[in-house]
Amino acid sequence: MTHAHPREMVRGLLDSDGCRFTNSVRHARRVYRYPRYTFTSASDDIRALLCEHLDLLGIAWRPVGARDVSIARREAVAALDEFLGPKR
Repeated sequence: MTHAHPREMVRGLLDSDGCRFTNSVRHARRVYRYPRYTFTSASDDIRALLCEHLDLLGIAWRPVGARDVSIARREAVAALDEFLGPKR
């Protein structure tokens, strides 16, 4: 059932256990700032559901550590911003 509505599934998961923030990276005396999303869950099953539904939407993600998923590519963040809007 959730495969029929992947946006709603991703929205719900990120609303509960995700965040959007501006990441800052210092490199050669310059600071680069860019928006990104992260999702944190101790449950392998819940992380797998998020990743499966991001894949259905064609949104790039990568695991970070044992509990986190990062969505940081410019086009991936833009795709999420398009249907998520600001977190309430």
